[in-house]
Amino acid sequence: MAVIQRIKKPTTRKGKKVLLSKEPKPIEGPKQCIFLQGRNPSERTRKLLKDIYDLKKPDAAFLSRKNDFVPFEDSTLIEKMCYKKEAALFGVGTHSKKRPHNIILGRTFDYGILDMIELGADNYKAMSEFHNMKVLAGLKPCLIFNGPAWDLNQDLKRLKSLFTDFFHREKVESIRLQGLEHVLSFTATETGSIFFRSYRIILKKSGQRTPRIELEEIGPSIDFKLRRTKLASDDLYKESCKIPREIKPLTKKNISKDAFGTKLGRIHIGKQDINRLQTRKMKGLKKTPEEKKQMLLKKKVARQSARKMKATAA
Repeated sequence: MAVIQRIKKPTTRKGKKVLLSKEPKPIEGPKQCIFLQGRNPSERTRKLLKDIYDLKKPDAAFLSRKNDFVPFEDSTLIEKMCYKKEAALFGVGTHSKKRPHNIILGRTFDYGILDMIELGADNYKAMSEFHNMKVLAGLKPCLIFNGPAWDLNQDLKRLKSLFTDFFHREKVESIRLQGLEHVLSFTATETGSIFFRSYRIILKKSGQRTPRIELEEIGPSIDFKLRRTKLASDDLYKESCKIPREIKPLTKKNISKDAFGTKLGRIHIGKQDINRLQTRKMKGLKKTPEEKKQMLLKKKVARQSARKMKATAA
């Protein structure tokens, strides 16, 4: 159930700017995320949410207050908080005897719940337990999805898309080798386990132009277990992935390239009337008096027929 929005008319210039910032845009920046604590979160759940928040910073907000709600039964609070914070992603930590150390990750579309996936943290090693150098906050990480299960299972397909939305930042046209410092690895098994690992890239000398790459684990290290899912329908998911018309590339017709890369264009010319073609003026090409009389007679007949057509129409 989406949040019921009232029609608000801005009374000030600042209020108008706030409402304009909440409207959909053709090109959006990194998606904002909020992390909430549900009913009776465990210590492991709180630390895990804090570590994911540290990986997502600065495009995230961590709310430490406990909230007495169950997301799969009533998601009104999530929709309300996402609308208030202008966030498209959310993470909720809960804990119970039936579902211990529970993490719920999801995303919204038009301020309503789109996808929601529940994961259980079976094994967890916090980022603070790895005593080594960490990466700077806000770096764009490399995402690696290992295993064929990501493409075979429908739930894992959506989870892969959800992880990509969580850790995807601004779009870049070119990549600098020294800028690649962080790797997030997701390994899916046939039993429904997902191994989440975080590494720091170390570039070392190799004696060649391309350096030798080594990976150093910096945490967190999490073994997830796939539990409940609440996925959007195919029509709603297709609508959420729709590309705006403003940013679609315009197709240029009748333009092609040959094998050498030369651009070739095709021009369509209408049918030419040779009789009306302007030629060189000379005495030999002048019309005779008889030809001029015939042309004037044809024009006179055409005018008379046009007048008769108008009279009959009136």
